[in-house]
Amino acid sequence: MSTLARSIPSLQDTRFEEYDMAAHVHTDKCKEVFALLSDYLNLELPPDACGEIESHFAGCRPCIEFAESLRKTVELCRRHRPAELPEPIGTQAREQLVNAYQKMLAGRRMTSRQAE
Repeated sequence: MSTLARSIPSLQDTRFEEYDMAAHVHTDKCKEVFALLSDYLNLELPPDACGEIESHFAGCRPCIEFAESLRKTVELCRRHRPAELPEPIGTQAREQLVNAYQKMLAGRRMTSRQAE
């Protein structure tokens, strides 16, 4: 597994006029960037593809924000290591959970029928 090493252009380093995020319309280029983002962040794209993505970032604040959010999320997930993994659930405990789930579903069906 490769290391997440690509840095995203900083929003502070990129000059944007007042930008209404809600008004942003995702272009086909935004969709292309989204499809390649994991490979871009993992340094798995050829330089010309990286250049195209970086050119798009220069004019698309929502894509920069999304890329940075993804980079941070993946970094946090990779750093998280549980102290110890739980043991597999026993047969009796599994049966109790299934029974409780089935009772809950039956209760919902009854409530749904009463509402009709």
